[in-house]
Amino acid sequence: MTEFPLQSGERPAAEAPDDLANDPRFSADEPVSPSGPVRVVVVSAGLSVPSSTRLLADRLGEAVARDLGAAEVPVRVETVELRDLAGDIAQNFTAGFPGPKLTAALDQVTGADAVIAVTPIFTASYSGLFKSFFDVLDQEALTGKPVLIAATGGTARHSLALEHALRPLFAYLRAVVVPTAVYAASEDWGNNDGLNRRIDRAAAELAALLTGTGGRRAAPAADPMEEVVPFAEQLAALRVQE
Repeated sequence: MTEFPLQSGERPAAEAPDDLANDPRFSADEPVSPSGPVRVVVVSAGLSVPSSTRLLADRLGEAVARDLGAAEVPVRVETVELRDLAGDIAQNFTAGFPGPKLTAALDQVTGADAVIAVTPIFTASYSGLFKSFFDVLDQEALTGKPVLIAATGGTARHSLALEHALRPLFAYLRAVVVPTAVYAASEDWGNNDGLNRRIDRAAAELAALLTGTGGRRAAPAADPMEEVVPFAEQLAALRVQE
C-alpha cells in the first residue's frame, strides 16, 4: 500500500511549520526548562511531501496545544520529520552510533513531556522507518511518558494496526498511551466530522495527562458504533436475565 496524496482543497502538510513555536499563544519564546512550557514532540513518519500522515500529525499537535492553551498551560509543540532522517537512521544501524541530526531528534523525544507518534500503515503495521526510529531510541526514553498514537491508511480496515501493532510497541517501551488512538482513512479527509471528533477526544486525553485533570469529561464519540460494549459485559447481562 502506498501513502495517498492529499485531495484538492486540503491544506498541504508541507505548508505547516515544523513546530508551533511562532504562535505567541503557546509561549514559544520561553526557554525550554522545568519551569518553562510543556514540550510536546510530534513524530511523523510520512514519506511524501505533502503527506496525509504529516497533515494528521499537525492537526493533532494543534489540538493538544489548543487544549493546553485553554487550560492556561504554556506549551511548545515540535515536530520530528522522520523522512528527513532516513539516511541517518540507516547509518546508525551500520555504524553503531547516531549522527548529529539523529542525535538531535532522539534528544527531542527523550526530553519531551509528551509524544504524538503518527505513521502510515503498510502491510497491516507501522512503517519500517517509524519502527527503526524507535528501535534506535533508548528503551528508557519513553518510560512513564504520555504518548498519543495515530496512523493513516487507504481504508478503514487498516485501523486495527493501531491496536495490534502501535499500542503494544509503546506498551513495551513502558509509555503511558492515551485510550483514544486516531486513524485517518482516505475517506475521512473528504467528510472529516468523525475524524475531527477523534482528534479532539485524543487531544483532550493527552492534555488531561499533562495537566493532571484525567477526570475531565471525554469528547463525544465520533459515531454511536464507537461506544461498543465489551463482549464480557454483554454476556454477563444475558446471564443475569436468565
